[in-house]
Amino acid sequence: MRSIVLFILLSATLSTASWAENIIRPGLWEVTTQSDLLALVPHIPSEQMQQLTALARQYGLEMPQIRNGAATSKVCITPEMAKQEVPSYLYENQSGCTVTNATRTGNRYQMELMCDNPQFKGKGHAEGVFMTPESFSGQTEFESVVQGTPIYAHADTTGRWIGERCEAVQPLR
Repeated sequence: MRSIVLFILLSATLSTASWAENIIRPGLWEVTTQSDLLALVPHIPSEQMQQLTALARQYGLEMPQIRNGAATSKVCITPEMAKQEVPSYLYENQSGCTVTNATRTGNRYQMELMCDNPQFKGKGHAEGVFMTPESFSGQTEFESVVQGTPIYAHADTTGRWIGERCEAVQPLR
């Protein structure tokens, strides 16, 4: 059950990299998410990890590399995605969550997440700041109930632009 919340946390933080018109630079980004839940990954039985990987693929995501409580992945941001005012389609398509109350002021953003699907029900809050067009940091907090068990998750995310070309990585949908 924690693995489902982990998946939502990962997909939400991966999606954060595509925020803010004229603030974020299109291209290949490296996104790192750190949380206490990610520190539990080495303790997840291989069968559950396979289910989590299959769930991620179902939503078009590849499981990121996870080490020492941090997940690192490469994310391709197209020029069209970089121009989006509010990328709610990323959360709705990638994690099954709905974005509400999304706002952006300058280089800062915040949004609420509402999730209600067969795997879990919950709500969360994401906020962050783009320090430059090539770097951002943010945090996500999420409260959910998975199979009757309440779970709270907090994650800190950083992103850095790597380069213009994304040939090895498919753009987020």
